[in-house]
Amino acid sequence: MNELHRRAVVADLHNDLLCAVAARPVADWAEFFRERWLPQLRAGGVDVQALPVFIDDPYRPEGALRRTLRMIEAAHRLAAGNSDAVMLCEDGGQIDQALAEGRIALVLALESAPGVGEDVELLETLFRLGARIASLAHFGRTALADGSGEDGTGGRLTRAGVAALAEMERLGMLFDISHLGAAGVGHVLELAARPVIATHSAARALFDHHRNLTDEQIRGVAAGGGVVCVNFFAPYLHDSDYSIDRLIDHFEHIAGVAGIGHVGLGPDFIKEVLADTTPPCCERAFVEGVPADAYLPGLTGPAGLPLVTEALQRRGWPEGDIVAVLGENVRRLLRNELGRPAASSG
Repeated sequence: MNELHRRAVVADLHNDLLCAVAARPVADWAEFFRERWLPQLRAGGVDVQALPVFIDDPYRPEGALRRTLRMIEAAHRLAAGNSDAVMLCEDGGQIDQALAEGRIALVLALESAPGVGEDVELLETLFRLGARIASLAHFGRTALADGSGEDGTGGRLTRAGVAALAEMERLGMLFDISHLGAAGVGHVLELAARPVIATHSAARALFDHHRNLTDEQIRGVAAGGGVVCVNFFAPYLHDSDYSIDRLIDHFEHIAGVAGIGHVGLGPDFIKEVLADTTPPCCERAFVEGVPADAYLPGLTGPAGLPLVTEALQRRGWPEGDIVAVLGENVRRLLRNELGRPAASSG
């Protein structure tokens, strides 16, 4: 492993591996994680791993809450069954403890939270169960907000969505703007009293796709003290040149707009997860207008993360800037915000 990468704290804010774990029989959850995913995380030098709770189409809307609870239970059981190697963390102190003990800090994240619906009080229930990051929409519409695929509606947060933002800030749950529609992002940045995060978003100035953030949105996240974590999904980076150089272009652009202290990693490694969870009958060639099966060479899973460090070094990035982007920026944000009720925030 690259020496700088080995020494740095590496924080990955989006890997859907929990979907693959929860697809297995309950008795296999912990062992499957240990055999399939833990070696990859170790090989990639991952120290902090966000675990998105993503609820796929067949479970929405009727089964969304039950599926959410099942995936959260899977996270708790894989952590308990691998307590020598990982720790499910609820605040910055626990993250620091896990890293000091040589364990990977796991953080639960709700992706679009379809199980909540308009019942915003359930956010506190999910917070009690360990959820510390949440977004309010995926590509489509929820009771709380419109996703980026619905940008044509001009939809902002609904009344329930505004209440959800306030509740998350009260609890100390970090608001994730990735996948949120453009008007919704603007609404959040207008209302937010605490920093927000984009867990997996690239730069729209470099590739014009609705899943990417505009420079204005990036500046808004940074101005509030948040972090934009760069998405590695190749078709959101360029229309044809699926190379690590194009990924580094997005890092450099976002750093130039937001400042080096507001950039992180949001790989969105999905190749293996899709292979594990999608029946051959139902594979899709395209998702939101881009190829569904195009990936950056060597960056289809966490084991490839040292390649990012090497690419940043080739571009001449200072060591301190690389360390900041690999994980220190995210570590700072999580330390300051996770699990801290609003009354104790600065």
